[in-house]
Amino acid sequence: MADTTGNPTDTEAPSDPNHTPRTSSWRHIGPGIVVAATGVGAGDLVATLIAGSNFGYTLLWAAIAGCLVKISLAEAAGRWHLSTGRTLFDGWASLGRWTTCFFVVYAVIWGFVYGAAAMSSSALPLQALFPDVMDLKGWGIACGLVGLVFVWFNKYEVFEKVMTVLVGVMFVVTVYLAIRVTPNLPDALAGLLPVLPDEKDSILNTLGLIGGVGGTITLAAYGYWVNAKGWTNTGWMKVMRLDNRVAYATTGIFVVAMLFVGAELLHSANVAIASGDKGLIQLSDILEQEYGSATAKFFLIGFFATSFTSLIGVWHGVSLMFADFVARYRGRGEARGEEVASGERERSWPFRAYLLWLTFPPIVLLFQGQPFRLIILYGVLGAAFLPFLALTLIWLLNSSRTPREWRNGLLSNAMLALAGLLFLILCAKQIWDQPWAEFF
Repeated sequence: MADTTGNPTDTEAPSDPNHTPRTSSWRHIGPGIVVAATGVGAGDLVATLIAGSNFGYTLLWAAIAGCLVKISLAEAAGRWHLSTGRTLFDGWASLGRWTTCFFVVYAVIWGFVYGAAAMSSSALPLQALFPDVMDLKGWGIACGLVGLVFVWFNKYEVFEKVMTVLVGVMFVVTVYLAIRVTPNLPDALAGLLPVLPDEKDSILNTLGLIGGVGGTITLAAYGYWVNAKGWTNTGWMKVMRLDNRVAYATTGIFVVAMLFVGAELLHSANVAIASGDKGLIQLSDILEQEYGSATAKFFLIGFFATSFTSLIGVWHGVSLMFADFVARYRGRGEARGEEVASGERERSWPFRAYLLWLTFPPIVLLFQGQPFRLIILYGVLGAAFLPFLALTLIWLLNSSRTPREWRNGLLSNAMLALAGLLFLILCAKQIWDQPWAEFF
């Protein structure tokens, strides 16, 4: 039911048989694997490697804390979709026009720049594996086109299966490397204590690690993947929560494994690597020197799996969100989870139009470089999205828009408030660090 303002009134949880709780089971796991694979990109692995190389095991606790923060955000997004039957964008729209304006500007600018970054990141390991086949730009264009064709012609079920295979590759590679470098377990256990490094800006560096582990717009896309899986009501709540915890346990394993590699292979030898995706190419060279070419190639395969899952995950998840925005904007009433579950969104022209936007305009950036002002706006909008997500979820899940049974409890509110504060601090730092004098 909805009142005359367009906002739903206080309703109780539905009681029909379709809402009978499903038993949480490993066989249902899916959307969580997708969000974990998409959220952890090459940049996250590099950031964790650098944290390990600079501080050893000292910030292990921060990497784990980052996973716990993301669990709370993804759970809240999934709970909104299941408890209300409405999509997250429909919830945002009920808060006012400002949410729509923010999302549109974000989707246009962020998608344009991210498309080029994702293609470049996926191309780097392929060029290292096959240096005589194509140059970096050629590999980047190929990755973008493969991602476009794959998402265009396949529904969620196939998409999830491919993502699961690639996650398996990521898991095997990262765990193998962590074992290969022989971690110092007593030092690792000591790293679970919340201690700050004795360095300048250690608080901001620590907050950056917590906020940067698997934290992107894909946290908001999680609810859409939950619906695409066919979970559309509160009967799936337990399943969704298990799925979400498995997702970020997997993320935690990736991150901890790479921190082990950074601590043992780089920190102990006092070796520094570059920030950004090229740092992983440097790591490949170091692995080849230490353990041979087979290990280096094995790592590059894992690097590609990490980058390409982020590419196709964004191609699918953010396109779903954009299609939902267009459907709501065209005045079709409440945007329902059942429409996402039916596959209607994946077949729509807005879904495919945004896929094209993510693929073809960014190719220009591969040849011309990324325009300075656009990169600044991209950084600011990217930093602002997670505070926006955390704070709007607090608003939605404490209001009459959500059935009383499924509103936030004390722990959920505390975790979302903590996430919102963390991301606001990081957003302020990102804005402060931008070269605004050159912008104008």
